[in-house]
Order: sequence, then C-alpha cells, then structure tokens
Amino acid sequence: MTDLFADSPVAHGLFMPAEWEPHARCWMQWPRRGNLWGPYMPQALVAYAHVARTISQFEPVTMIAHPDDVAEARFTCGAGVDVVGLAIDDSWARDTGPTFVKDPARGVAGVHWQFNGWGAKYAHTAHDARVGADVLKRLGMRCYEAPIVLEGGSFTVDGYGTLLTTEQCLLNANRNPELHPREVAEALAMYLGIRRVLWLGDGLEGDETDGHVDMVACFAGRGRVLLNAPAPGEPNFAAMQDNRERLMQMKDAAGGALKVIDVPQPIQVHHDDGRLMPLSYVNFYVANGAVIVPAYGDPRDDDAAQIIADAFPGRQCVQVPALDIARGGGAIHCITQQQPEGDPISP
Repeated sequence: MTDLFADSPVAHGLFMPAEWEPHARCWMQWPRRGNLWGPYMPQALVAYAHVARTISQFEPVTMIAHPDDVAEARFTCGAGVDVVGLAIDDSWARDTGPTFVKDPARGVAGVHWQFNGWGAKYAHTAHDARVGADVLKRLGMRCYEAPIVLEGGSFTVDGYGTLLTTEQCLLNANRNPELHPREVAEALAMYLGIRRVLWLGDGLEGDETDGHVDMVACFAGRGRVLLNAPAPGEPNFAAMQDNRERLMQMKDAAGGALKVIDVPQPIQVHHDDGRLMPLSYVNFYVANGAVIVPAYGDPRDDDAAQIIADAFPGRQCVQVPALDIARGGGAIHCITQQQPEGDPISP
C-alpha cells in the first residue's frame, strides 16, 4: 500500500475541509433499490425531494438519478434542483459519492473509495461502486482512487487534522480484513490529510452500515463533538456511554481536549418486521448559512434541534421530516455530500 501513497492527495497538498466550510453545491442520489424501500418507496421519493428543495434554498443541489428515473426526479424535486442522469443502484450519496479534498489555493479534487455494498450486504452495487469516479469525471476534476474499502459516512473530520470513526465499521473484517488498524489509519491520513484518528467503539443497534459514525457523533467546530446520547435503559445507552468515556479521554490533532455535547436520541421506532430502526439527530447536513436537521415526529425533535442550532451559531436551523428516509437505513447526512468551494484540479 505504501507505494500507492506516493500519488495520494496529501502528496499534492490536499486535505478534507470541515463540513461547515463554504460549499459550491450539495450532491444527492435518487432512490432506486426497490427491495430496500419496498412499499415505502413513494414516501422515500417525497422525503428526498423535500431535503433537496430545502438545501437548495441555501446552496445549489445536484440530484443524480438513474437515466430511467431522470424525468421522475425532475418532476418531484422541482425546478430549483439540478438533476443529472448517471447509472446508480441507490441513493446514499454520502457513502458512494466522492469525498472532496482541497488545497490552500482553492483547488478541489476528489477521493473515490472502494465500495463493496456495506460489507457485502447487498448485491448489484457495481454502479454505486463507480458513481464517485463518474461524478468527478463529469466535473473535470482529478480523481484519487483510494486503496481501501469504506464509505463516506464512516468518518467525520474537524478540518484541523482530526478524524473520528468507529472500530465496528472500519476495523470490520467485511471491509479490509488484510489491513492492520495502523494501516487503515495511514490510508485515512494520506487520502484525507488528517493527523490523528480517534477510534470510537460501536455504532447504533440495527445499523446495517456496521456502525457508521455519522449516526453516532460529529464535530461541531474545533474541539467540540456532538454525541448521540440515549437515556438510561434505552437501546444503545451502553455503547454510547462507552463512546462518551472514550471521547472524554481523547485529544484532537493539536493536543486539545474535546468538549462533548450530548444530543438526545429519538424515541426508537421499529420496522414492520420488528427490527430496530436506527435513528439519530446528529445525522444532519451543514449547508451554507444553515443546518438541516432530521425530525421524526418525536417529542425530542425540538430540543435536539435547539442543541444543534446552538452548536452552529449564525446558521438557520431547519428541521426536515426524516422518518421515511430512516426506513432505508439513514438520515439527512447519509443522503448528502458537500462539494467545497474552489476550482477543479484537472485530471
């Protein structure tokens, strides 16, 4: 793997900026996998369109739709959302789209991760495994092919050299069984420009992604972490307490302690077959001048939104219904991917 790092983003002075830095646009993908959404597909389409229209009030949005679904996506999303036709298998742009990196001179490129269907849980993912590279080609932007299997929802960065992830996901044998944790951390460092990896433990019960961190915790500025915090006796309480204890002992890349801000966990909901549906308020999207927060028709919605709003002063906090998205396995952060401001670095 070491030889591959010679042509990595870090070798060219690029890094992943924090999600609250200015964006050129937001990328999304239109739902398509029928066996995932089942009878709730119509509700999912409406929910995705609602998110897209909401974000488009603050920054441009491009919705990627399979060529067969372009007309449907354009009609449902409306004129304020750009729709482009590319071959995709489903709708999790955070995981299958490119991760954008930039340099101090405003040059922007992208990282294309290897994708294996969230640990080989889904067949027929060949289009999603290439859509990140397809987006970068469409943008005329340099694509760095990363030598590691992971998804964009499995990590979060503070823009100052610190990355947060979970052992359950990135050290899972169904992703990169041949790699030692040190080698995983080294790949993250070379492709995202980070200097320190902070390892949490487990993610949420029922999360098919094997514990994506964007359902657990995220940075909200330098040295501040928002943490999903169930009440005692609720599902995930023990796992999140363990994560909280880890965070309290951790230092960021600059050697500073972390301030942990608890965000209540939504009251848990079950799928029709009885499986626990993983729900989290920290799965939000930071747009230009706004933060788009999931709402679940839950009595805790407003309290959670206020905590998140307080963590991002000066931004409008907008709540968007997300329960119909959660039926597919995620929330607002999972279905969005920010492209930072800057000029494309040519291939």
